[in-house]
Amino acid sequence: MKASSILLALVSVALNAAAQLALKQGTRVVGVAAHDVSSGWTVLSRAALNSWVWVGLVAYVLSVALWILVLSRVQVSYAYPIVSLGYVMATAAAWVLWREDVSAMRMAGIGLICLGVLLVARS
Repeated sequence: MKASSILLALVSVALNAAAQLALKQGTRVVGVAAHDVSSGWTVLSRAALNSWVWVGLVAYVLSVALWILVLSRVQVSYAYPIVSLGYVMATAAAWVLWREDVSAMRMAGIGLICLGVLLVARS
């Protein structure tokens, strides 16, 4: 895989992780829905007007567009494992931004993800 394709894949994955973080921030601003459907619709309608949600949606669309470019250049069996780095990026950012709990078990899982991506990259 060419360095430019790897960079493109990493940017796509980073945009996808950023999209998830922006959507989460949007839900933090909008509030947590109760378990009834009417409250869920209220949250969704409020979310539709939230700028963080829109930033997340735009970042997600951009990540998909870049991912299409990646798939046009490399084998999916090589590129797709790189997507799992989004879990690593999102978890690290959530820990930094919101002090989300990252247990030893999660850290071990993240380490295994990184090892897996490294093994695929070296294949």
